[in-house]
Amino acid sequence: MSLDNYLSAYKPDFAYQFDNDIILNWYPKRIMALSEPSSNVLELGIGHGYTCNHFSNYFQSYMVIDGSDSVISNFKKLYPDSKAEIVEGFFEDFSPGRKFDVIIMGFVLEHVDQPTDILRKYREFLAPGGRCFVAVPNAQSLHRRFGVAAGLLDDVLTLGEGDLALGHQRYYTVDSLTADLEETGYDIRRKEGIFLKPVTTKQMISLDLSREIIDGMCTVAVDYPELSAGLLFEATSAK
Repeated sequence: MSLDNYLSAYKPDFAYQFDNDIILNWYPKRIMALSEPSSNVLELGIGHGYTCNHFSNYFQSYMVIDGSDSVISNFKKLYPDSKAEIVEGFFEDFSPGRKFDVIIMGFVLEHVDQPTDILRKYREFLAPGGRCFVAVPNAQSLHRRFGVAAGLLDDVLTLGEGDLALGHQRYYTVDSLTADLEETGYDIRRKEGIFLKPVTTKQMISLDLSREIIDGMCTVAVDYPELSAGLLFEATSAK
């Protein structure tokens, strides 16, 4: 699979940019609030570049790995002054030669062929007492539950048009993410929700909600992961 095949979904005119702007600017702020600026940090994937921009301006030592030359080039054009240390390579092949206080997998596991292999591999790169933050899309979010009840979705696990454009291979639930982390040797310290989204993206846009309401939906979501659009878990190595 060529990662560059999905580049169009990482541009500002992507149909689901509304969601990206909310989610990808919210959860890095949660991670930063829970982490010291002096932390030595590794992030998997540049994606849309929001998180890299936040993290590179906050953490004193910040490295990000990405397998797409086009995504890297796009990020450098958008953020020419970024202090991020960027490494081009595939997650499966990466060997940093050092350990990290914080490892961030933000909306990565839904893309890869073998997510448990990635979780297991990168647990070995955590420094003693280090923490891994994992964010994934939630199949059982409020708006997807409504979609099934209204007959608009066959199943909460069904991948939509936006998912396919982004190269998603799966959705997660609170239970399935918990199971994958525990199976691969992690102790889960925190489970949060990201963005309590009640209706579809088009419907959300049509409501023209204020920034205060949107922020409120993100704040309330922290305590309701099982109903939120995304999941954010914090975990440490169990060994």
